[in-house]
Amino acid sequence: MTTATPASAATVPTLALNDVTKDFATGTRALTGVSMGISRGEFVSVVGPSGCGKSTLLRLAAGLDTVSHGELAVDAAVTSFVFQDATLLEWRSAQKNVELVGELAGVPSAERSRRAREALALVGLGGFEGQHPRELSGGMRMRVSIARALVAEPQLALFDEPFGALDEITRLKMQTELQRIFQLKQFAAMFITHSISEAVYLSSRVLVMSGRPGCIVEDIQIPWEYPRPPELRYSPEFGRIAGHLSQTLEAHA
Repeated sequence: MTTATPASAATVPTLALNDVTKDFATGTRALTGVSMGISRGEFVSVVGPSGCGKSTLLRLAAGLDTVSHGELAVDAAVTSFVFQDATLLEWRSAQKNVELVGELAGVPSAERSRRAREALALVGLGGFEGQHPRELSGGMRMRVSIARALVAEPQLALFDEPFGALDEITRLKMQTELQRIFQLKQFAAMFITHSISEAVYLSSRVLVMSGRPGCIVEDIQIPWEYPRPPELRYSPEFGRIAGHLSQTLEAHA
C-alpha cells in the first residue's frame, strides 16, 4: 500500500494500547492482543465485522471500561465521545445542549455561552442556536452533538458510528464537514464505522479488525493530504484502497 508519514509521528501518542485483551464477566473475550497508537493530527478509523469489539475498543479508550490484560495510556487532558445517536436533551435548545459540557465543568455562564456559539458556528449551525432537537433534521442534530463534543477542545475525539443512521447524501456532507473540522482542530481521532468508503475518505490510517475476539490484522496508511475533495471517492486509487480493505475484511471475518 502507498504510505504517508503522519505529521505527528514523532510525538508521544495521545492514545496507546499495548497487547490489550478484554474479557467480560460472561467469559466472552472481546479483544485479544491489540496494540496501536494515535497521535495528535491523526484520524484513525477502525473497521471490522459486527461483534469484533470495535465499540469495546472505543469504550476502553474513553475510560468507560477497563482492560483485562495489557496496557492502555491516554495522554489527553480532555477526551470527547460522539455516540451513534445524537443523544440530545429534547427540552434544551441547540445552544443549551452544547453549553451542557461547560455547565458540568463549572464554566461561568457568559464564557460557556460564547464557546457554545463558536462551536455551533464551526459545525455550520450559526443562526440555529435557539432551535430544539425536534426542530432539526437528523444531520443537524448530529452537528449539535459534534459541537457539544468539540466545545471542550478535546485532544482525543472518539466517534462511534456517528453517521450510520443518516441518509446517504447527508452522510457524505457530514464526512466532508468533519474532515474540515478535523483539519482545523488537529485532535487525535478514533472513528468506528462499517463503511469502507467512509473510512478511506476520512482517515489518515485505517485499522482492520478480525472477527471476535478482535485483533488488528492490518494498519493501512491513506496517502492523501487534507482537505480531500468529494470527487476523490471516484478515483482509481481510492477504489484500489477500498478494494484492498474489503478483501482484508473478508479474509478475517
